[in-house]
Formats: sequence, C-alpha cells, structure tokens
Amino acid sequence: MTSSAHALGGVLAAGPGFQAPGLEAFYPHPLWTFSVLGVDFEITRITLILWIATLGIIGFLVATVRNPQIVPGKLQFLGESGYSLVRDGIARDVVGPRGLPFAPFLASLFFFILANNIMSIVPLAQISPMAKFAFPLVLALICYVIYIWVGIREQGVGKYFKDILFLPGVPLPMYILVTPIEILQNFIVRPFTLAVRLFANMFAGHMLLLVFSLGATYLFTVGGLSYVFGGISFLMAIVMTFFELLVIFLQAYVFTVLMGTYLNGSIEAEH
Repeated sequence: MTSSAHALGGVLAAGPGFQAPGLEAFYPHPLWTFSVLGVDFEITRITLILWIATLGIIGFLVATVRNPQIVPGKLQFLGESGYSLVRDGIARDVVGPRGLPFAPFLASLFFFILANNIMSIVPLAQISPMAKFAFPLVLALICYVIYIWVGIREQGVGKYFKDILFLPGVPLPMYILVTPIEILQNFIVRPFTLAVRLFANMFAGHMLLLVFSLGATYLFTVGGLSYVFGGISFLMAIVMTFFELLVIFLQAYVFTVLMGTYLNGSIEAEH
C-alpha cells in the first residue's frame, strides 16, 4: 500500500469531515524484522524504496558508460552532464584546484540523494527515504568523518584543530567566548544542519502533496459544490508536484555543494 493510499484509508475511516494526514506515512508497518547481535532491525517499504532507488541509479550510471561513444547518445549525454556538473561546478570550483580527486565521491553523493528524492513523486512509492531523519543523518555523519579526516591528513592534527579552536588575530580573552562557538559550529552544527536541511525539505514536500491530493479525493467524494474546491485542490497537487521536482534537484545539489565547502576548509585553512 502506498503512503497516499495508507493516509487515504485513515482519512475515510476517521469519520465525518476531512482529517489531515499525520505522521503515519513515515512509520509504515515493518515487512520483516530480525536481530543481529541483540540489535533489532526492521525492513519497511521505505527501506525497499531506498534499495530500489540505489539499484536504479547504479543501473543508470553503469548504462551510461557501458558502451561509450565519441558522440554520446542521449543516455550517455545525460550521465556525463550530471557528472560534469559535480566535477566542474563543485569539485573544481567549490573545493578548489585540489578538489578533482573528490569528484567521484561528490558525484556519488549527489546521484544517491537525487535518486532517493525522486522517489517522492514516483507512483507507488510517493515518499523519499530522505523524509526520514535517520537517512540524511547517516549521510551527514559520513560527510562529517570524511572532512575531518581530510583536514587532519592535509594540515596535520595540531594545525587543523588549532585553526578551528583558536582563530588568528583574536584577542586572548576573547577565546573564552569564540572557542566554544567554533567547537559548536564545526563539530555539532555543521552535520546537524546538513541533515536537517535535506530532511525538512523532503518531509515538508511529502506532507504538502499528501494534503492536496487527499484533500482533492475527499472533496470529490463529498459532492455538490465541493467538486469545485476538489478541482482546485487537485490542480494544486499537480503544481506542488512540479515544485517538488525543483526541490528534489536543489536539495541534492545544495547538500553536495555544502560538503564541497567543508572539504575546501579541510584542505586549506579557513582562517
């Protein structure tokens, strides 16, 4: 059952009047549960969507380079354009002259997020795994470990943490105030906001689509003058779908750009 159908069932079973969709779409019933070393795991439809999106983007990228041509076909052109966007626009321009070795990682990050975000408008899926906070959080933690490791590798442990904790040119007494702020910003706020930005946009987009689509369905069942408002709600659902398509791309791009800026600060001292 899709998230929209699940929510629709709740709306129609709730009694008279329209009941706004809640968080039930984000907590589907587990399809399979198991334990590993005493830790319980659940496989839900959102997990399956994540696997399908991942396999789909891997299949797409493999297909684009399977039979490369000097004059690329449509599929090869699409894949190369996406990779060039990340390589030239982020790895080279954002990370800097030493950013090209990070292009494969940044491209993988971009395509993975993009593929999962697209699932929010794919029929029978209709939800992005990135609308569950755990998935963006794991991505943010991976990025967090990488940019700190790169900073230590490039600048050395002492210089990397010294540049973060003790800003050059700041009067000595001000370190009492500035150093805790820098610790909070670099080691807590960065990964948290990286995850929250992606999560919040995909969560809000899914809820808006649910409200308008389920609202249209409900109004069409009421009859009478409600058909007019049902049509408006249906039209808004279509408009929001196209708007969501824009958000899908932008959030994948913004997440990757931010990771590029963090890598730039790790390779070259920020202060």
